[in-house]
Amino acid sequence: MLIVTRGNPRDPQAARLLQSSHALMQELFPVEDIYALDIEELCAPDIRFFVARQEARMLGTAALAIRDGYGEVKSMFTALEGRGRGVAAALLRRIEDEARSSGLPELKLETGAALEAAMRLYARHGFVTCARFGDYAENTTSIYMSKPLQMPGRHRNSKNPS
Repeated sequence: MLIVTRGNPRDPQAARLLQSSHALMQELFPVEDIYALDIEELCAPDIRFFVARQEARMLGTAALAIRDGYGEVKSMFTALEGRGRGVAAALLRRIEDEARSSGLPELKLETGAALEAAMRLYARHGFVTCARFGDYAENTTSIYMSKPLQMPGRHRNSKNPS
């Protein structure tokens, strides 16, 4: 059974996954186009870090960065042996739940154009491309996506009972 919980980026298994993610980014993108957070940045008070485990094995990481007016998906990574098993989807759902419970109206993310599987995942979960945001520098490798979050108790097509 896959379990997603709050995690510690300093945990040796989490650190290994983050190092694997950073190595992949370095293979695919110019260094100036890599916006990965390091382990210390992932320990900041505005970051909620999550891990996906199956038994004792950590299969994925993800983080929610609390920003002014939105949440940002960061550090999404699934180990090779976890791919195709719903790990990334489970992490993304947990981030959405955390963002909603924090009262954030929207999620945003930056991903690389070469990460086609990641973009398909985000699209399946309702993300659409959007304009560059935050302090990201203009480049040719980044894709920006966003998703409005429906807050609990609010339904898009509900009518005001008054």
